[in-house]
Amino acid sequence: MSRRYRTSVALALAGATLLIGIAGCSDATEPTPTASPTAEPTEAPPAAPVLHPDLSASENLAYFDAVNLAVIAADPNAGGRAFIDALVAGGFDRAAMQVTNDRTTIDEPADSIQFSVAFQGECLVGQYGPKSDGYHGAVRPLLGTGSCLVGQTRPIDW
Repeated sequence: MSRRYRTSVALALAGATLLIGIAGCSDATEPTPTASPTAEPTEAPPAAPVLHPDLSASENLAYFDAVNLAVIAADPNAGGRAFIDALVAGGFDRAAMQVTNDRTTIDEPADSIQFSVAFQGECLVGQYGPKSDGYHGAVRPLLGTGSCLVGQTRPIDW
């Protein structure tokens, strides 16, 4: 064998040994780093509003609205009775409520209905219907008559 051939073989073996040695430096049992998702702090959803009979009408408006919005979610065509029944079930005093008619004097569906609860010297008033652009709730002062709604209302006798 020629010297050149032996040198080439020796260099090839040395290179192979070096490559094997470098590959052996890696520990295959060691886990490879992976990006772990950053845990974002999650906020608890806001607590559902509750009725506070000892607080003002303004402080109970969110609860009043929540009750009425639940009625609409259950039945987008809900009438006055559904709102009154839900408000009574929610803890409001039926005797302090008023509601307008669901139908006009010529027996057409009302453009909107209004319902109210006299509460702590003020009025919680809701309005809903196709012409009122959805649901609206507000706190208004009691009228001089001690009631909340102007005009003819229907008896809540059910």
